[in-house]
Amino acid sequence: MAVVAGLAAAPPLIIIGHRGAPGHRPEHTLPGYRLAAEMGADFIEPDLVATRDGVLIARHENEIGGTTDVAARFPDRKRTKTIDGVAVTGWFTEDFTLAEIRTLRAKERLEFRSHEWDGQYPVPTFDEVIALAQQLGRELGRPIGVYPETKHPTYFRQIALPLEERLVAALERHGWNAAGAPVFIQSFETNLRELRPRTPVRLVQLVEREAPTNEALRTIRTYADGIGPNTRLIIPQQADGTLLPPTDLVRRAHAAGLLVHVWTLRSDPVFLPAAYKGDAAAEYRRFRDLGVDGIFTDFADAATRALAAPAPSRPEPSR
Repeated sequence: MAVVAGLAAAPPLIIIGHRGAPGHRPEHTLPGYRLAAEMGADFIEPDLVATRDGVLIARHENEIGGTTDVAARFPDRKRTKTIDGVAVTGWFTEDFTLAEIRTLRAKERLEFRSHEWDGQYPVPTFDEVIALAQQLGRELGRPIGVYPETKHPTYFRQIALPLEERLVAALERHGWNAAGAPVFIQSFETNLRELRPRTPVRLVQLVEREAPTNEALRTIRTYADGIGPNTRLIIPQQADGTLLPPTDLVRRAHAAGLLVHVWTLRSDPVFLPAAYKGDAAAEYRRFRDLGVDGIFTDFADAATRALAAPAPSRPEPSR
């Protein structure tokens, strides 16, 4: 069993509310984060971007046309920018002050999910997300952690709005820039190396397209505590939806002393591989049985139900 530092009676596998509970509420909203925790999530995940005046807010991207009503409220702010080498057209957080962001309301970005809650919830700051997690911990009687991701950190540093210093400062303000704090910081980019000297909280290197080699895993272990692989790096899927036999990534990562937090499990038919025949619980149990240490999910309730059954025993990864 992988014991997560700083959490009393840590479960064998942590449930991470991916963007909150977007299977039930618009993503990255305080009610969505609350719902995820109430459904059983151990951590809530805010993706972090910056406003023009340097405040960290929770949005999956700095382009917010798809997740807020910004187009209706600020039609003249539409721009085309190059973000990490890709031309993107829309509305960008760095063009708005926090006061302006406060006038916006979140909406569901996927057509096939409920839009009942569109237009009701504001965009939260990172400080508000941390405060909510701490409040939920008191209300629920168990630790609720935060699992922020720095989004486009190189881009934000290039426009003089670096995310890292602001992230660490927010943790400091709330007493969570500590080794025992229920915090993971994740990133696809290399900025975790720069973060390592600034914070003792646990760091997770996200990986998407290629599984790290053993040498790469050993390098990651010099600055991070875990990896966050795409599900398909653990159970490959062919173009027709057929699942292939599992890879050895979990075993190799554990051998290198790294935790493995896999992303992202979703119950929607469009996302659930056909091999599970509509049984979302089977996918959760499959990854649990393969030994992952954490699962990102849009449906914390489904994860909690699926993982309630006892898991097979497995060795604790070396640390």
